[in-house]
Amino acid sequence: MNPADTSLGFAHFISQSDVVGKTLLAILVLMSVVSWAIIAIKGVTLLARKRRSEAFLSFFWNATSLDAVASEIVTHGANDPFSHLTSHAMSARAHHAKYGAAKLEEAGSAGDFVTRTIKKVLDEETTRLENGLAMLATVGATAPFVGLFGTVWGVYHALVAIGMSGAGTLDKVAGPVGEALIMTGLGLAVAIPAVMGYNWLTRSNRVILSKLDAFAYELHTFVSMGQPLSGEVVPLRHGVPQTRAA
Repeated sequence: MNPADTSLGFAHFISQSDVVGKTLLAILVLMSVVSWAIIAIKGVTLLARKRRSEAFLSFFWNATSLDAVASEIVTHGANDPFSHLTSHAMSARAHHAKYGAAKLEEAGSAGDFVTRTIKKVLDEETTRLENGLAMLATVGATAPFVGLFGTVWGVYHALVAIGMSGAGTLDKVAGPVGEALIMTGLGLAVAIPAVMGYNWLTRSNRVILSKLDAFAYELHTFVSMGQPLSGEVVPLRHGVPQTRAA
């Protein structure tokens, strides 16, 4: 075996790469760091949010009155989507009862104002949950092509170098070309976790938003009317309560 062959590998490929190749590698490394950071941070946040939401919902449905719920929120704060929605809905009712329709955004009845407030909070929670997912989708879609471009660029320079040396045998071609293919593997290694993380977070967010949407209907009923409707419970559609006859 030629001693020079033992030097082939990732380190040798990097040492032989030009500015373009090293820049593409740096981009892939940055993509990987960003995607894993988003997955880790949002994953931990998601689990904590789920635990706090379950605790608040358990307290809410076992509370004796909305005053008790308000006291709990004041004491421990609104640290999950459900308590955040509840806090704003009750604040909207109290504000409208005290000041009435003083501004255009407060026009209509108290129920209308509470409905608009609930819709606004739902939109805010949706935006908060989806924050960062666009970056994961971008990494998952572009990383393979960045790696592929790095491979093409590496193969081109490897073939040029082989042609200039005049040694076109298979053992001289296989090493440099194989090294260039490393970039394609790196692109896939960056993209696959990003896509899997995106799918996991998207599904988890969809479950939370579905539960929050259904809870918003009941909350609107309690806050606006002081008691649940006797009709069938119908979740919100786009944040607006959909009434259905009993």
